[in-house]
Amino acid sequence: MSNEEIPSLLTVRDAAERLNVTPRTLKYYEERGLVTPTRSEGRYRLYDENDLERFARILRFRALGFSLQGITEMLKRPLEPGEGGRNRYSTESLLEIRDALAQQVDALDARIESARRELKEVQNLKAELSDDLDYVQRRLAGESADALLAQRSAARLTKKAQTGSDAAARLSKKALRGDDDA
Repeated sequence: MSNEEIPSLLTVRDAAERLNVTPRTLKYYEERGLVTPTRSEGRYRLYDENDLERFARILRFRALGFSLQGITEMLKRPLEPGEGGRNRYSTESLLEIRDALAQQVDALDARIESARRELKEVQNLKAELSDDLDYVQRRLAGESADALLAQRSAARLTKKAQTGSDAAARLSKKALRGDDDA
């Protein structure tokens, strides 16, 4: 076998130098699952021409502003010969990429909504604890328990009345708009 038939394998340093990036960049993309180099017996990373081409695609996509999630989806699809000898994604591949990215966006929207609900619960709990802390601090400062409890009761009634009037206002607005839920 001649030297031309033996695929040349590059170390991390040599591959990074050839791609004009740092070795850490190559390791990062490997950690993200975008490239899987072969390993030497000593467990050193070794990159072949296919790995370098894949890295070059990743670097081009990043330079164009694509997210790593988007790049991951694009790398799953084959390129097809296009006009002028340039490889392009088929319409079918683009539809698959779009659907996968849309699914990820939907999942993130659901996570955001869940986080918002949890944040609201935590904010409500904080407000309750702040009221409790205020009561204890004022008691420690020597204020009368009976007076403080009366203030808490009055504040609770005011809050209930406010909540009730807010709900009534929302229902009234719905009725004016003609919403069926009013």
